[in-house]
Amino acid sequence: MTARPSWDQHWMDAAHLAAQMSTCVSGRKVGAVFVRDKRLLATGFNGVPSGYPHPEVCARREAGVPSGQGLDLCVCAHAEMNGIANAARYGMTLEGATVYVTCQPCAACMGALANVGIRRVISGGSYPDPRSHEIAQWAHIELVSLSQ
Repeated sequence: MTARPSWDQHWMDAAHLAAQMSTCVSGRKVGAVFVRDKRLLATGFNGVPSGYPHPEVCARREAGVPSGQGLDLCVCAHAEMNGIANAARYGMTLEGATVYVTCQPCAACMGALANVGIRRVISGGSYPDPRSHEIAQWAHIELVSLSQ
């Protein structure tokens, strides 16, 4: 009999499943799931805004911009931002929740997570933005790395 996964692994698997819906053409597929009391609240993945045409090329990759830089060149929203927007659209509060995200949030996303009251961020990979950790520390957000 196969061992049952931990709750953390279960929700991280769900984040990886959400990432499959990404419309980002850079190749970076990120998913996020928001959970409280072992219940799914909202999901998000990185991609273009609703109704916006899916891009065929990545402007940042075409310009040779390194990961974590030149984010203003991209129309895509990050998985965490889309998850927050999805929760807001349907009236779901995220206060006190945990977010499982396939890579560490950037500083802008970490700031948004702090502002909606996220208590834990469990990430499955790194992202080159050291300010993210600083924001989490000041906001008393617990950071956990759960690599697959």
